[in-house]
Amino acid sequence: MRMIGITGGVGSGKSEVLSYLQEHYGGRAIEADKAGHLLMKKGGRCYRPIVELFGREVLDGEGELDRKKLGAIVFRHADLLEKLNRIVHPAVKNYILEETEKAREAGEKFVFLEAALLIEEKYDEICDELWYVYAEEGVRRERLKRSRQYSDEKIRDMMASQLTEEEFRRHCCFVLDNSGSFQATVQQLEQRMREYETV
Repeated sequence: MRMIGITGGVGSGKSEVLSYLQEHYGGRAIEADKAGHLLMKKGGRCYRPIVELFGREVLDGEGELDRKKLGAIVFRHADLLEKLNRIVHPAVKNYILEETEKAREAGEKFVFLEAALLIEEKYDEICDELWYVYAEEGVRRERLKRSRQYSDEKIRDMMASQLTEEEFRRHCCFVLDNSGSFQATVQQLEQRMREYETV
């Protein structure tokens, strides 16, 4: 089984790449962000520690964590953000390791792991290789405005908080250029995946 970590800046198209890979090559696709959301739901392993840390005012009417309220608090308090990350990030990593083991036991050929913080959270220690989904900054800005209606200020802040292109390239063994049409991206993906057929 081969475990491929997929990362890149916001708006680069990581999720689209992940969807294509799972649809055409099978295996198990894991999104770290979605895993985090799952673990923060009522009954999830992060729910109680977060409520204990922030209090019940971060809950919505259904008793679920209100991510907007939580986000507003940690945006103003770096120390609380650090504490939140210390709850969520290790739990996400454990979840990913469990899912990877299930894939191995099921005899699956690939695990595709998509995470914005793949490098920062040292997922290279559990992945066989890392891929960088690259897209030109202008393209990423347009995508984020169109698909998520983000403001220029929000996009600037998000991009500034992420690794530089040089850092991504330094850690990843394969760069996928997703600046143009997705069909051009697909051609690069298929060429890369053909390499595994001979291994």
